[in-house]
Amino acid sequence: MFPIPRSRKPWVLALTVVVVLGLGGCRSAVEAQQTTATSGPVAAGGDLRVGVLGDLSPKTFLQIGTGSVNGHVLANVYDTLITYDHATLTPRPSLATPWSTAPDGKTLTLNLREHVRFHDGRPFTSTDVRASLQAYLGGPWTPQFKRTAAAITSYDVSDPHRIVLTFAHPTGNVFDLLDSAPVLDGSKIDELKAGKSFNGTGPFRFDSWTPNSSVRLVRNTGYWGGAAPLDAVTFVEARDPKSLYTRLRTGQLDVASGLTDSDHQIATRRYGFSDIQLTGGESQVYVGVNVANPALGDPRVRRAIAYAVDRDRIIKDVYRGSGYPVNLPWPRTSPAYDESGNRTYRRDLQRARDLLREAGPVPPIDLDYTTGGSDRIVAEIIQSNLREVGITANLVPNDRTVQATKLIGGQFSGLWILQHAFAQFTPSTLAVSAYPFNAAKNSSNYSSAEYSSAADAAWKIADPASPQALDAYRRLDRVWLDDLFLIEIGVVISSVTAAPTVHGVDWDRRDQLHFDHTSLATSDRRS
Repeated sequence: MFPIPRSRKPWVLALTVVVVLGLGGCRSAVEAQQTTATSGPVAAGGDLRVGVLGDLSPKTFLQIGTGSVNGHVLANVYDTLITYDHATLTPRPSLATPWSTAPDGKTLTLNLREHVRFHDGRPFTSTDVRASLQAYLGGPWTPQFKRTAAAITSYDVSDPHRIVLTFAHPTGNVFDLLDSAPVLDGSKIDELKAGKSFNGTGPFRFDSWTPNSSVRLVRNTGYWGGAAPLDAVTFVEARDPKSLYTRLRTGQLDVASGLTDSDHQIATRRYGFSDIQLTGGESQVYVGVNVANPALGDPRVRRAIAYAVDRDRIIKDVYRGSGYPVNLPWPRTSPAYDESGNRTYRRDLQRARDLLREAGPVPPIDLDYTTGGSDRIVAEIIQSNLREVGITANLVPNDRTVQATKLIGGQFSGLWILQHAFAQFTPSTLAVSAYPFNAAKNSSNYSSAEYSSAADAAWKIADPASPQALDAYRRLDRVWLDDLFLIEIGVVISSVTAAPTVHGVDWDRRDQLHFDHTSLATSDRRS
C-alpha cells in the first residue's frame, strides 16, 4: 500500500515576510487527525509496553535512526520548535508560534510559547533554543543536520520568549532542522551527554533506564499541550525481530516496532493486530559503494551492479510489496520525484556483463550488512545477483552499532546494504545532511565539483519548490545516475504492529512514535 500522493502547493515556503498566525494550539490539535491505530474513545490510564530493537544510547542521542529507542524517547520527552504532519511539509507550531522570515531569507524570527516548563520545573526560554541548536555543532553527537545548524551565524536571545536566527545565506531546509532538533535543557546538556539527565518539555517525563532491558517514561501532568491519557510508556528491548513477534503474540507487548515484514503480515492479517503504516516517513534501501576502492572506482563497474540488482524481487519478496523500486532516492510524495529517471537502470544481465567486459576483471568485494533484520536477506539476493554477472561478493555481517560507525566514518571497504531517510524532507536536505549523500563528506568517499555545486544550489534557494530548486534537483539526479556512488533499490514504507486495544498511535517523518494521544481500551490494562 502506497501513501496518497501529496500536492506540492501546500508546502511551498516563499521566503518573503511570512507570519504564521492562527496556528496556535498544541501539537495534538494539529496532528490529532493524522493519529491512527484503532478507532474508539480515549480512555485514561495504563502503561503502554512498546517492543523495540536495541538500547538507549546517549552517545548517539541526536543522530536520527529509524525506529530507535533514542528516537522514541526524543519524540515523547522533548518537543521541537515546529512540526510537520504526515501530509505536507508545511511547518506547524510547537514551541515556536508564530514566526516570520525576512524577504532575503537570511533572518528567521521565532516567537516562543510562554508558560512552558521543563520537567524539573525550570522555565523554557530562548537560551535553551540556542543551546539546543548549538549542540548540533559541539559534539559528542554527529547529527545529520549539523551542516544546516552551522549555517546559523548568530542568535539573538535578548527576549526570553523570542529568538532571532541569522543565516550565512538563504537556507531552504531550515524548517527540517527545527522539526528534527529537540529542545534541550541548556543547563543540563553535559548531563544528557553522560546519560544522567533527560530533562525535556514533552508530554512524558524520563523515569528510569535499565540498560539492555527497558526505558520507562511517565506522564507529564503539567504538559503545555494537555496531559497524555497514558500513565506511562515502557520501551522493552528485544534482541531480534522474532523475539519481538513472540512477545507481541503472547500479550507481553502492546506495540512492536521492528518486526520482519513477514511476521508483521501474519500478525495483522491472521491474528487481528493493527497495521500502522508510517506514511510520510518513507525510507530507501540501497547498495552503498566505496568509490575509493580500486575495484569500484570505474563507473562502468558501478553501472554493471545497478543493472544486475533485482529490485522487483527485493521489494516483492523481502518487503512484501510495501514499497516500490527506484533508481533515484525520492519517494513519490517528494516534489523532486521523477518517474523517467527511475527507468534508467532496470535489470539487464547482458548489459551488466558487457560493461564488466569493458572494465576488466573485478576482484572479490566485501558486502556489509546489518544483522538482526531484513538486510541479511537483501544482501544474499545482491550477492546472488552479482554472481550472475561475474562479481564475487563476500558477505560481512555487522551489528547495528558497528554498521552505523562504519557509515558515519566512511569505513566500508566495498559495498554495503542499508536504508537511508531524509528524502521525505525538503529535497536539498538529502545532499547536505544525510551521511550517504552529504556533498561535503559522505560514506562513499565520493566528491565532485558538479555534485557540490548542485547541492549548494538546491540548499541556498529560498523557495524549495521553485523552478530554480527543481532544476537543482535534476542536476543532483544526473550525478547520482551517472556516477552511482549509491545504487538505489527501492522506497520502503515502514509499519508498526499494535494490539487492537491500542488507540491513537502517532508518528513523525523520522518514524519516531508519539504517544501523547495514545490510550488503551482494555480495562484491566488501565490504572
